[in-house]
Amino acid sequence: MYRRRLVLVIMAFLLFIPALNGSGAERQVGLTEAINMALKDYHEMRAMKNSVFAQKEEVEVARSFLLPRLSFEERALRTNNPTMVFSSKLNEGRFSAEDLNINSLNNPGPTSDFQTLVTFEQPIFQKKAFVGLDMAQKEYAALQEDYLRKSEATAVTVAQTYLQVRTAKEVLAVTRKAVEDAREHLRIADLRFNNGLGLYSDALRGRTRVTEAEQKVVSANKHFVLAKRSLGLLLGLEDPVDILEEAPDFAIQDLAYYTAASQSRRDLKALKIRWENAKNGIKLADSGYFPTLSVGGAYQLNDAQQPFGSSGESWQVMATLRWDLFDGANRESKRKKAYYQAAETAEQLNGLKRFISFKITEAYLAVDEAGKNADLSRSAVRTAEEGRRLVIARFENSLAPLVDLLDVQLSLDQARANLVLRENEFRLAVIRLSFEGGTIIQDLNLER
Repeated sequence: MYRRRLVLVIMAFLLFIPALNGSGAERQVGLTEAINMALKDYHEMRAMKNSVFAQKEEVEVARSFLLPRLSFEERALRTNNPTMVFSSKLNEGRFSAEDLNINSLNNPGPTSDFQTLVTFEQPIFQKKAFVGLDMAQKEYAALQEDYLRKSEATAVTVAQTYLQVRTAKEVLAVTRKAVEDAREHLRIADLRFNNGLGLYSDALRGRTRVTEAEQKVVSANKHFVLAKRSLGLLLGLEDPVDILEEAPDFAIQDLAYYTAASQSRRDLKALKIRWENAKNGIKLADSGYFPTLSVGGAYQLNDAQQPFGSSGESWQVMATLRWDLFDGANRESKRKKAYYQAAETAEQLNGLKRFISFKITEAYLAVDEAGKNADLSRSAVRTAEEGRRLVIARFENSLAPLVDLLDVQLSLDQARANLVLRENEFRLAVIRLSFEGGTIIQDLNLER
């Protein structure tokens, strides 16, 4: 009986191992891979792509107003209206001399008519339709630029979240190292107390510091898990995503490089296109002053007995010229409105150019500031490590109290955590500079 149970337990364990391996494996990605995944699978990017596709179909809607229209109708009629009875019999080809009788004309009996009608119409000149097509095409082009700018913004968001994961991961490592250091300090305090060289209060303080360090590990681990979930969300995944160990490095160009590149920023291009479209709005209003010309025709079958019958047959070809001579000053008001909208867009364009110049200068200075702060943080870590080494030596030789060791260890822990933050702030500042210059896709060697 015992052997049978043992075999069942071993079999269940062997079956359970693959499930553990499959579910416990956490995906790791590099920064470039993460951004490319987000550009394809992030819900906001997919929504934006659908918006672009919708505008592309709007171009075809505008084009349809220039293409021929063909329609088919089948009508059924039962009436004793004198005029309609007269015309129906004519169309059906069964009008007779008796139908010219005055009494029959004034008081005809009810009659039926099935009419089959095929019509077509082809616009020849419709300036409004031509302008509308051009405006739809320009808006499609502007929306494509918006999509590319959205891609750049998504790249920044992913990079920021990626660095947040890295920060949380390294802070977690720092807090774990602090626990190790605190336990070492406690070991020394216990050893001194057991040898009659130290105070029991020092041992108690050491245990308190170990507990505090362990609490920080718990909090740091929570932030690390949430950061990974946030990265997974950006990549269109429900599971947390970890990062690769290597720290991404970014090249920095001079200010002139970003200033020149900013003239081709995607949002600036989009606004330029919309400014052209705003001027097209004036042309659209002006098109109301032009006539419209179209040609068309119809082929008609009539029958008194059955649908789609053909006892009567006729056709017609026509041309239509329409010119609105007065519409209550509607066109004049639309033209003024379009003029003001074009002027509004022009001011927005000028404002955006100046704002871009300011943001590039701000981002460039932020990179310089972040770089210097990172250097200072590295120096602070070296100083704190040397100070800790000296205090440990003094404490071990009974030349310094435990409180000095705890204080210097706290300073070292803070310096290490601050270095992690400063280094990642520098990397993020470089990415934001590339974003403001409109070069982030090229600088990160991302897929288009």
